[in-house]
Amino acid sequence: MKEVAENTLKKNGWEVTVSDLYAMNFNPVLSRKDIKGSPKDPIHFKYAVETSQAWKEGSLSDDIVEEQKKLAAADLIIFQFPLYWFGMPAIMKGWIERVFLHGFAYTLQTMYKSGPLKGKKAILSFTTGGVDSSFGPSGVHGDINLVLWIIQNGILNFCGFQVLEPQLSYAVSHISNAARMQLLEAWKTRLENIQEEKTISFVPGSDFDISAPAGSFTLNQDVKEANAHRKYGLTVGQHLGKPLPPDNQVKAAGSKN
Repeated sequence: MKEVAENTLKKNGWEVTVSDLYAMNFNPVLSRKDIKGSPKDPIHFKYAVETSQAWKEGSLSDDIVEEQKKLAAADLIIFQFPLYWFGMPAIMKGWIERVFLHGFAYTLQTMYKSGPLKGKKAILSFTTGGVDSSFGPSGVHGDINLVLWIIQNGILNFCGFQVLEPQLSYAVSHISNAARMQLLEAWKTRLENIQEEKTISFVPGSDFDISAPAGSFTLNQDVKEANAHRKYGLTVGQHLGKPLPPDNQVKAAGSKN
């Protein structure tokens, strides 16, 4: 999947940079070594505070700085991984925790649509062990939209990314080689026109009460009232106690697929 993406994008005029975390032996563990020099408060060390200040001062560890430079230069970020325990592998999650630092990737003043990484697009492309039906609303593993919400909203949308439909490749170790080739061909075809795709929709920040200092960080009352008649909730997250909207995290707004 990684090789198809790299080759296809290059053939279509993209400049491609790859971070192969295993090949890089990337360290996924947060520590005081993530900043150069002495901490501002060595007795009560707070990772987010110390790394945010180090980012401003240019004193983050070299491996973090290198990955942040790649992100800053990118228009599209593809996260390619096998789904482990309903999430990213530890090394990729650790990459996000060390690279997506306060100030660089998020602040409490610029969350979600206005996040620091706004204007960039991101897509999850992952493989599973289970078949697609097992990740359905009645499947044994539960609705895939729940898994996607945590990553697509809680990480990507939170930092300002425009999120594209995920590329889901199910049961890759249990299907035939011909079926796997079809998955690769579908991925290649999609990537050839990836710049034209619409993004997944999320509830805009203006629909929430986030006024300081007493904001409740919940949907405004007028928004709740305007959507009271809806059969489904607004999103997987803001479901308003209603059934989850089908394909909310799988299909882009207005998608006919």
